[in-house]
Amino acid sequence: MSSRRNHHRLGGAFFAAIVAVAGLAFACAAQASTLPTVSVAISPTSGMVSGPLESGAANVVTKDTGVKEATEILFLLKPGVSVAEAEKFISEKKAQKDPNNTEKLGSLAFDTEVNPGEKSEVQTELHAGQYLLLVGAGEGEVKLRSSFVVSAAKAPVALPAPEATIRSIEFGFRGPSTLHDGELVRFENEGFLVHMDLAAPVKSLKAAKEAVKDLQTGKEKALRKLIVGPPAGFAGPLSHEAFQQEAITAKPGIYVEVCFMETQDGRSHTRLGMERIIKITR
Repeated sequence: MSSRRNHHRLGGAFFAAIVAVAGLAFACAAQASTLPTVSVAISPTSGMVSGPLESGAANVVTKDTGVKEATEILFLLKPGVSVAEAEKFISEKKAQKDPNNTEKLGSLAFDTEVNPGEKSEVQTELHAGQYLLLVGAGEGEVKLRSSFVVSAAKAPVALPAPEATIRSIEFGFRGPSTLHDGELVRFENEGFLVHMDLAAPVKSLKAAKEAVKDLQTGKEKALRKLIVGPPAGFAGPLSHEAFQQEAITAKPGIYVEVCFMETQDGRSHTRLGMERIIKITR
């Protein structure tokens, strides 16, 4: 399994008024605080998951103490698949070019990104079962850092209802094209293939239209000149029916939403319709 930056770099293989906005952000934070908190601590050599590990909604809070441009993946194993089997699969790099190959082992249940000194806070729903914590740095391969078990809760906690939902399908995005700062948004994969959801900021609507044209024709070098900042990583590669939600914190502006996964014949999903122009506003 490759890190999200490999997906971004290569296009495949494995990111109202001021008072009203402030009130909305507070409401989202309050909703998150009522959820069970699953803490993930990652370093260059280790990874640990702790907290009330029971099925249901959870607020996954990640602290990074030294992994630059870290990708964090929670991978849910299928019943009967052992950690040793998964570790062998990872070492053989069978999913390096196509993460859909992981389907026989389990599913990419959660995928986020964090940097040293930052705190990632994302809501998701955990299913009972055996999980792997996979961590990647920059453009390097992800490595197995630890495993943990989520037990079945007698009364699973429900996630707060999102204020908007964006769905990935083959091959496109469904949902609102305008998101608001502080808004709680769910990003889910309704496709049968693995999809990711990133949004690259551009200077203007004209630049966004040029970027879409470049993506559709595979001109990624030209695209780089139009991007004016780091992309918003809404969700890394996720398997069918996986989802996560978070309050929007990206800077207001015009973005090009993309999925840089690849088909088996090497075409980026952006060439098949998984690119569109969205706005983030206050």
